[in-house]
Amino acid sequence: MLAVLSPGQGSQKPGFLTPWLDLPGTEARLRWWSALAGVDLVHLGTEADADEIKDTARTQPLLVAAALLAAEHLPMYDVAVTAGHSVGELGAAALAGVLPAEAAITLAGVRGREMAAACALEPTGMAAVLGGDPDEVLAAITAHGLHPANRNGAGQIVAAGALDALDKLAAEPPAKARITRLKVAGAFHTPYMAPAEAALAGVAAGITPAEPARILLSNLDGSAVNHGREMVQRLVRQVTAPVRWDLCMRTLADLGVTGVVELPPAGTLAGLLKRELKATGGPEIVTLNTPDDLPAARDLIARHSGLRGHEPVVQFRVVVSPAAGTFEPTADLAEGADLRTGQVIGHIATRQGLVEVTAHDSGLLTEWLAHHDDPVAPGQPLARIGGQV
Repeated sequence: MLAVLSPGQGSQKPGFLTPWLDLPGTEARLRWWSALAGVDLVHLGTEADADEIKDTARTQPLLVAAALLAAEHLPMYDVAVTAGHSVGELGAAALAGVLPAEAAITLAGVRGREMAAACALEPTGMAAVLGGDPDEVLAAITAHGLHPANRNGAGQIVAAGALDALDKLAAEPPAKARITRLKVAGAFHTPYMAPAEAALAGVAAGITPAEPARILLSNLDGSAVNHGREMVQRLVRQVTAPVRWDLCMRTLADLGVTGVVELPPAGTLAGLLKRELKATGGPEIVTLNTPDDLPAARDLIARHSGLRGHEPVVQFRVVVSPAAGTFEPTADLAEGADLRTGQVIGHIATRQGLVEVTAHDSGLLTEWLAHHDDPVAPGQPLARIGGQV
């Protein structure tokens, strides 16, 4: 099984889009997207220095544009799973078919501007806590009045909040942990970003999303999302909610992903995956940074898609599990039943409680793919709706 990953803020490098502009149509596409995002993506991706592309308002649409540009040169119909880190989730949602590329770019522009504005309201920041016992690290973050903004796995938790509280955490680090301050404008993915979330929600409400055409993982809890509208709501909520990349990586492992392509600017997510999954070997990974990397990425896709070049099953006609647990189908709901959009067809019993499974489309329940008390992983097919797809 193959996954394509879209990186988040902090992965950008000066000039990283320069080689992509040699491909036909790329510059014109970037100029169109620049009009939507309100920033000059051509300049930012080629001539801008590190300080200029560190600006949140500029970086976020630049990263989404880079991921979408590179993905246009890949056989995405062979890809089963998409996921993104923080703002990269907008790119992942577009690659899964939930958002048009133009909507993803526009939302990234709004998100970046509004988060930058929220950062200016009061002095806040972020710091990476590396190593230490995770429970002790989280306790220390809470004790200092900070928030665990990112849980990236591989022994990395990012604390965010007031600058004086970050200073105190650095002066009193948890046992066997070291603190590294991050060069960011403010406390992303915390309540400090509430004004940005509200502004983004106002724009996102005007979007009509589609249902995911492949398994799409959410930073909120690492689960696969079945419904386009739910994904848009999660993308908005993510502005103030912690990024649970650790849970996304766990889901990739649970799904049995064997091949990963990280889109440009690639390297950060590949490094986290390698460290987190080194005990089990982990998937084969290609970091796609320049057009010269495209042959290796295409080769990996051909070898790991399991589809041998044919069009895949259209996955948006299959209801997948939103979480790991035990499947409990709705009593007396038999194959052949007529379903309506949003109808509850079962639950997943998890350690945190019951999670509803709903039909994302109307049609016939043609086949149960999981049964009562079956253990299921996030993204695992549970039922088929509407006939052969």
